[in-house]
Amino acid sequence: MRVFGSVARGEADEYSDLDLLIDVAPGHGYFDMAGFALEVEALLGVFTQVATENGLKARMRDRIIAEAVSV
Repeated sequence: MRVFGSVARGEADEYSDLDLLIDVAPGHGYFDMAGFALEVEALLGVFTQVATENGLKARMRDRIIAEAVSV
């Protein structure tokens, strides 16, 4: 799992969300990803978005992968 976006860049403030880049095991899909995001939100109290590398828009993929930090 890697964090990207404002948190990874050290630019987050109290209004920032948490963006996570995750790997999804075979047999798991969108609903599993959404459930994971909701669990993280409940634990941390911050809106969380999750994505996979393949799910990123092509025009943003390289930048996001370059800035992503493993957690």
